[in-house]
This record gives sequence, C-alpha cells and structure tokens, in this order.
Amino acid sequence: MPIYNYKGMNSTGRATKGSLNAENLAAARSRLRGEGLFLTEIVESKEAPEIAPKRDGSRFQIDLSFLRGIPALERALATRQLATLVSSGIPLVDSLTALVAQCEHTGLRALLGNVRDRVNEGSSLADALQTTGQFDTLYVSMVRAGEAGGVLDVVLERVADYLENQVSLSNKISSILIYPIVMLLFAGGVVAALVTVVLPQITGLLLSLDQELPFYTVWIIAMSDFARSWWWAMLLAMAAAFLVFRSLIATERGRDVYDRVTLRLPVIGRIARAVSIARFSRTLSTLLSSGVGIVQALDISQHVAKNTVIAEAVRASRTAVIEGASLAAPLRASGQFPPMVITMIEVGERGGEVDSMLARVASTYDEQVENSISKLTSLLEPFLILLMVGIVLVIILATLMPMLEITNAMH
Repeated sequence: MPIYNYKGMNSTGRATKGSLNAENLAAARSRLRGEGLFLTEIVESKEAPEIAPKRDGSRFQIDLSFLRGIPALERALATRQLATLVSSGIPLVDSLTALVAQCEHTGLRALLGNVRDRVNEGSSLADALQTTGQFDTLYVSMVRAGEAGGVLDVVLERVADYLENQVSLSNKISSILIYPIVMLLFAGGVVAALVTVVLPQITGLLLSLDQELPFYTVWIIAMSDFARSWWWAMLLAMAAAFLVFRSLIATERGRDVYDRVTLRLPVIGRIARAVSIARFSRTLSTLLSSGVGIVQALDISQHVAKNTVIAEAVRASRTAVIEGASLAAPLRASGQFPPMVITMIEVGERGGEVDSMLARVASTYDEQVENSISKLTSLLEPFLILLMVGIVLVIILATLMPMLEITNAMH
C-alpha cells in the first residue's frame, strides 16, 4: 500500500503535515477530509513503504521472522508508560521524548524515536505508528479512535491492559509447560547417553564373545551405531523439518489445513478453540470500548484470532452485520462458537453492553485455557516418566539378557 505525504491545516487553523497509508490518492484525500484537515499539498512518497511480510498462498518460502522483533512485554510496558505520561497532562511529543529516554530495549527505543520525530513534524500518533510497519492494525486503530475522540490516555490504558493480558496468559501457559519440557529433555539426554556412551561398551563385549544375539539386541546395537555415526545429520534434519513446517503453515492453504486439523484433535482442539475465542473476544471488547466501529472491529478481530476457521466465521459475521443482522445470529450459524458465548453476546446486544460481555467471555476462556493446560501437563508428567523408564528398561534387557544366557551356557 503506497504512502502519501501531505500538508494542510486542521480545524483550529494550525498548520500540520504528515504521512499515511492509503489504497490510492482519492482514498487518502477522503480519509484526511474525514479527519477535518484542509489539504494544501498531498503527494505519493518516493520511498518504498516498510511493511510487514505477507503470506503468499502460492509460494513456498522459508520463514525466519520468528528470530526478530520486539518482545511483547517490552511493547506492553512502553504502552503503559506512555499512557501514564499522557494522562498526567504532559504533551504528546514530550511524553514520547521521556519514553525514548527511559526505554532500555535498543530496537524499541529507535522505533519510538522515529515515532516522536514524525509526531513532532505534525503527524498524528496513529499515522506515525502505522508508517513504522511495526505496530499491528489493532494497535493503530485503537490509537486513531482515541485521538479522534480526545481520549488518547484512556485508550492507551486499554491497549496496555490488552497487551498485558496477552503477555500474562502466555507467561502462565509457558510456566505450566516448563516442567514437562524439562522432563522430556532430561529423558532424551538419558537415552542419548545410554545409546552413545554406555551401550557401545556393553555391545563391544557382546560382539567379542562371538555368540548369536537375539534380534532385539541386534536392533538396539544397530540403532546405537547409527546414532553415533549420524547424530549431526539427525540434528540437521530436525532443524530443517522445523523450518519447513513453519514455512508450510505460513502459506494460506497450509495454515488452513493445520488449523482445521488442530481443532479436530481430542484435547488439543478444545484448548486451541478456547484460545482463539478468548483472543477474538478480548480484542473485539477492547476495540468496541475504545470507540472503534463494529464493522472495523470485526475486521481486525478476525486476524487476531490466529485461526483460519474462527476467522472465516467472524468474516461471515462481519458481512451479515453490514447487511443489518445482529452479531450473535451469524456467529451461531457458523457452528464454531459455544452456546455460552452466543448467549452472552445476545444479552450484551439487548442491554447495549456487548463490550463488557465479551470481556467476561475472554476472562472465562482465559481461565479455561489455563486450567485445561494444567490438567494436560499433570497427565503428561507420569506418561513421560513411564516412557523414559520403558526405554531405559528395553535397552537394559536387550543387553543384559544375552549376557545372562551366555553366562548360563558357560556353567
């Protein structure tokens, strides 16, 4: 999408300038007139716009975007600090200057410095954030709504709350998963040590006796030899498989297949659906309470759900809302949302409190996700222990049994 640089005067007669993204020149003019600006000049920027990488449904590409970016916690803390500064009555440029000075993350500090410079030149905060290409549509739309309504400090507080809720949920899930992951790594380390260090010494003794070995012992010896000879190839294969998997789900078709299969899994599917519904509900609630229109809010929320099946249902609901339908009816027709969610949305629509009802739905499903993952990991822990014990027992029996048979034959 091209970037247009403009100059003009706002409703108070103050000269202003800035830049914005728009589909074409007419769309840019219409948008600026809608914001109450009288344009004196508008031209398309010659610089290539900095945009986030998009998925290409027809091309396969290796995706390394997960190796870079600003941590979510840093973004949330910076938003909270900016909200505090603005709510204290400090001018926006001065607030951004103070924020840049106290920001410790190098990448975020440079990004905020760029935003401050654009705002100082006359751009709105939303436009300055958008042109960096590092703030998503949700963030920019809420800031734009806050600026238009004169409640930027309140909206920034809501953005900070939203980001902190997302970080908090991610941290809770990560803390729950740490123990089983450590157990799995420990089990893998024990098995690797047995196969590559201990087992070769025992098998060397068995082979030196020149006796016929059971088939399972032969298999264990062959696996040990393969692991010691090709461990580097196994590591490379796992790394390549990980990158290929990420690249496949980065395509539209690959992601759609992955999401549909995930939702149909017995336990994982229920958790994945709860996570998507919680994200959708939290995002839509935050947007509506910040003054963003229902149509635009649905358009943003479908992407935040991060599940193509849920996003498709939300997209269909958006179309129905444009045609005059309520929100609850098309969501029910999609079959992707539980009855409790639909009922709470219906109650919210009747009472004019859709945003607060969606916030309750999000809190309920956040708690459900946390409890479900806790139960799942509590079941995984004994399973991992039994798996490790079983593998070690098989290796020991495969090596000790032949030695006992040879010893008995010698007596």
